Amino acid sequence: MIAPVYNAPLLLVQGEEKVLVAADLHLGLEHELFLSGISIPSQTGRILARLLGFIEEIRPDRLVLLGDVKHNVPRTSWQERTEVPQFLKSLSSAVRVDVVVGNHDSNLADMAPMGVRIRPASGFVLDGVGYFHGHTWPDEKTMFAKHLVAGHLHPAIRLSDPLGHGTACPVWARARIMRTAVEEHYGQAYDCDSNRGSNRDSNSNSNGHSNGEIIIAPAFNHLCGGLLLNEPVEDMRGPLMVVIDWDRARLHMLDGTDLGTLSEIKKAQRRRNTEHHRKQ
Repeated sequence: MIAPVYNAPLLLVQGEEKVLVAADLHLGLEHELFLSGISIPSQTGRILARLLGFIEEIRPDRLVLLGDVKHNVPRTSWQERTEVPQFLKSLSSAVRVDVVVGNHDSNLADMAPMGVRIRPASGFVLDGVGYFHGHTWPDEKTMFAKHLVAGHLHPAIRLSDPLGHGTACPVWARARIMRTAVEEHYGQAYDCDSNRGSNRDSNSNSNGHSNGEIIIAPAFNHLCGGLLLNEPVEDMRGPLMVVIDWDRARLHMLDGTDLGTLSEIKKAQRRRNTEHHRKQ
């Protein structure tokens, strides 16, 4: 079973192990904001307390941090060098911790204490679920897992009121894999792991979609902002923008509200804009 934790940017994956997943903590983001003239206190303690609270409540066997544990690149800030090791040590004292390296995690392996397992950016597979950050293509074993979980994009959606005032809300994105994109990159037929040996036609269709499923997790750190999926996206941000059937991706808010597919949301948005212009 794979399901989001209610009202939290956390995913619970239950197989032989109970795995809690969090993506994009971006510890040390405050340093970048400070350099831009915005001064706020460190949020590392609050993020740690929140995670520990969920660990105590859910009691997972393992915590997977899905990349971008730290924020500043290519250099590591003094704040990160001070706070990240203790942060990871505190988590590993409560639960087994795996960290998948993200594009912001330079020098993270050097800061990780004993007991924290650093996984490569190419990802890893556990109980048939492939975990990777998303800034680069995963290895074949991870990509060909039946279910995939990634972060990186900070998926969000802009919700607007009748006056046009909008607010960005983090969302979960659940979608099918584009078989054609996978086969073009890896140079071999794409049959997700649980279906290998079965008829290929049963695992895909003529539109290039496969039965492989991917879930994109929202950022755990609410200061990160998000990629507004219902607005034009110019930055490709790695393979996730081409390997996912975004039109049919189903979006859910953190409280579980089903917003429908991205194509349905955009269609409703265009209809509302047209009606608004008519009234003017």
